[in-house]
Amino acid sequence: MATIRKLRGRWQAQVRRRGMKPRAKSFDSKADAEKWARDLETQVDRFGMAPDTKILETTTLGELLERYQNEVTPLKRGAVQEGQRIDVLRRHDLAHRTLIGLSQQDVAKFRDERLQSVAPSTAVREMAILSHTLEVAIRDWGMPLARNVVKLVRRPVIRNERSRRLMGDEEQRLLDGCDAGKIPFLRTLLIVAIETGMRRGEILGLEWTDISHNRRVVTLTMTKNGSGREVPLSQRAFDALTSWKARAGVDASTVFPMSPGALEQTWRRLLVRSGIKNLRFHDLRHEGVSRLFERGLNMIEVSSISGHKELRMLKRYTHLSADDLVTRLA
Repeated sequence: MATIRKLRGRWQAQVRRRGMKPRAKSFDSKADAEKWARDLETQVDRFGMAPDTKILETTTLGELLERYQNEVTPLKRGAVQEGQRIDVLRRHDLAHRTLIGLSQQDVAKFRDERLQSVAPSTAVREMAILSHTLEVAIRDWGMPLARNVVKLVRRPVIRNERSRRLMGDEEQRLLDGCDAGKIPFLRTLLIVAIETGMRRGEILGLEWTDISHNRRVVTLTMTKNGSGREVPLSQRAFDALTSWKARAGVDASTVFPMSPGALEQTWRRLLVRSGIKNLRFHDLRHEGVSRLFERGLNMIEVSSISGHKELRMLKRYTHLSADDLVTRLA
């Protein structure tokens, strides 16, 4: 049991355990002294010894994030995006906290502050990075942290489910807008997105060698969820790709030579030309997956095409057209 006493105007915590050297430390408040003693006792119970916490007193969260960014982030598929998020975290005041002083309250304050300027989904991703950084530090780098304080903090609730689908003549207006633009393959890109329900990154990463013209199938070797899959092409999508390949020439390797940033800018201009509002490119995936259900495919069949590993995730994509359902019921 720890001993807490007031000594020369400060609170001193002392921990004595059989088989270990007594440890003592002074604090300005009794609460801080008690917390330090509890954490130290937890470490003793967990590891059978009192770890040297000097490294926690000299290492800041920012330094830990820098090491994580250099050693762990490059091994991930989304390394670029995660690196950008870590840069943001390292510029925050929280990064100056030493690991010994990092508390649950610090993380909660960080969360609340970020929610004033970013979406809940962004705050959740940033907290996930913080949590995994501490987890790696504890498990792989031998940092004597008593616990991962980020796991003790409630994550923001994400409510970004969208039910936006193409209405009326919006699809035709988008395609007409493609023809009026300067990107020769934009019409084909949109048709593939609508017909297959593929993700933006999957579409932009397509190589002509990924497309089997005999089988009319696209083979994706690596996707967002870490596994590959085969996506069947409708006749409409196949014809659009065949036509574009004839125009692109035999020397082209990438089906749609465009970066994600360029597509985002092109999409905004397309919406202006088409006079369409509140439509995101990702909504075309929602549209495509919903149409697969409307064509009569079951949950397993749709998941094999869309790449959803958890069937419950497909529920928010199935905003089916009531008119189509009436026709099927008839």
